[in-house]
Amino acid sequence: MAGRADSPRARYRAQTRAEIKEVAVRQLAAGGIEGVALLRIAKEIGMSGPALYRYFASRDDLLAELVLDAYRGAAAAVHAVDAGGGGRAALHALISAYRAWAVERPHLYLLIQGTPVAGFTAPAETVREARSVLGPFLSVFAQGRPLVSVDPLLAQMRVWLSEEPEVASWVEQWTGQSAAADTALAGAVTTWSQMHGTVSLEITGQFTGMGHDPTTLLDVQTALLADTYQLP
Repeated sequence: MAGRADSPRARYRAQTRAEIKEVAVRQLAAGGIEGVALLRIAKEIGMSGPALYRYFASRDDLLAELVLDAYRGAAAAVHAVDAGGGGRAALHALISAYRAWAVERPHLYLLIQGTPVAGFTAPAETVREARSVLGPFLSVFAQGRPLVSVDPLLAQMRVWLSEEPEVASWVEQWTGQSAAADTALAGAVTTWSQMHGTVSLEITGQFTGMGHDPTTLLDVQTALLADTYQLP
């Protein structure tokens, strides 16, 4: 009975883990990664240090959970966009949704896209969760007709697809058409780099005093991406 997911013990464990993570997220928001401390968390929720370690074996174990949760939150924000019509309107909507999530939760954004934590190794599931965030972008770029300037990147994407069956399967899941796989993947990778470059600079205050609105810059970059891939 105790091993069942719906048993009272299992429910209590899940609730306690959720409470621990909630406190950790508050600490993260207040003091960054260095502010996350298991003993302080235990004190706040009225638990002894040794007892808390029954739920998370180490701070890295807890950070791994927060990383996965952050990616899931970002994916939920992107997946909530109605991108059924595709094209450049969908691209604008997806990028805007991701930026809104990041700006509202900069501590979580920086956890997954900021300075790496010394000695911390992200869990293997991180790759799957990160790909979930990018999935809708693959669908958008599958409609593209990239300019010749993209050819060098397309060639590398074709090699990647041929050498990594998991990547090919992921792209096919979102595009359903293997002929557009290289274009879809190239577009998603290009968007990932440009989107994160601008959002990271905004969140870390690097645009202060530069005389432009970061959203305007991101809109212009998105339009350039749409032009480069000739999205409808």
